[in-house]
Amino acid sequence: MKILTVVGARPQFIKAAPVSRALRQAGHTEFLVHTGQHYDYGMSQVFFDEMGIPAPDANLGIGSGSHGAQTGQMLAALEGVMLEQQPERVLVYGDTNSTLAGALAAVKLHIPVAHVEAGLRSFNRQMPEEHNRVLTDHCADLLFCPTQTAVDNLAAEGITAGVHRVGDTMYDAVLQFSAVARQKSSILQDLGLEPGGYLLATVHRPYNTDVPENLAAILSAFEEIGEPVVFPAHPRTRKMLEKFNLNSDIENLKLIEPVGYLDMLMLEQHARLLLTDSGGMQKEAYFFGVPCVTLRPETEWVETVEAGWNVLVGANRAQIVAAAQNFVRPPAHPSLYGDGHSAGVIVGWLGNTFDSTNKI
Repeated sequence: MKILTVVGARPQFIKAAPVSRALRQAGHTEFLVHTGQHYDYGMSQVFFDEMGIPAPDANLGIGSGSHGAQTGQMLAALEGVMLEQQPERVLVYGDTNSTLAGALAAVKLHIPVAHVEAGLRSFNRQMPEEHNRVLTDHCADLLFCPTQTAVDNLAAEGITAGVHRVGDTMYDAVLQFSAVARQKSSILQDLGLEPGGYLLATVHRPYNTDVPENLAAILSAFEEIGEPVVFPAHPRTRKMLEKFNLNSDIENLKLIEPVGYLDMLMLEQHARLLLTDSGGMQKEAYFFGVPCVTLRPETEWVETVEAGWNVLVGANRAQIVAAAQNFVRPPAHPSLYGDGHSAGVIVGWLGNTFDSTNKI
């Protein structure tokens, strides 16, 4: 079977790595398309190098731009690739513009769409990602959900056919690459860090980066927390820091360039606590049993909050400081995201006979 996989952003490379490996081990043909949504080495190529993802069969090189322009360019380019390659399935991941463009291009060509990480909802329609998720799910024929909450969200929207709870491929990746990270990464030594002796922070969502008051409040909170805060800064975040003339020269803040997957795994699992607006890092914190303070007022990963390992604070300085300083680790850590074999389950469903009039 020929599968055309669409990826374009850092989180998708992580989610796709275990599935790509499982597809090829099962004897399927995968045609991998990189839209170019994330394009510099630290946000893109390093993940292919470190995770052993095959080089993309096509790199569209779309790059950055407004949401409409970027999605439109991707849609047109992906349609051309699909017409040329004639895949039997199109596989998309997550909630980016690349995800939506891949789904739209496929559905208009009557190619079955499979969506990994289907059913997530933040219920915040101000987030572009929320629209991407909803529209992709309503295009998809196979919907691979990481949790029961995701299955329930789809059912509430009338989507029940083709829905499968499979667990989370990011958990597969963490299990596969944590040992490799311990062998190959020297990031702790390079930065002079002791396990448990620092906090790890990332900020990249427009909710935070595009509102100077929010970005300033977060920086102020990092300073007030007082502990060492390691902050791998997304290129867009650095741009906004300069644009708003915000001082990031804070004594306890270690602002660094984005790091690769192996280095990030080491930083995450050895941090005392994570501060982030990233969905993926909320999960990775949970995988490692590290407390997480989410710099958003809502999350798609509600299970982590319900389990007590994640607290939502938005960009409120006082709440960020209080959560970071007073976080109490819960006594229990339930299994929420599968058993680490989600990729194999997904490939099994992809390989089943498909009838568009009667979804699997």
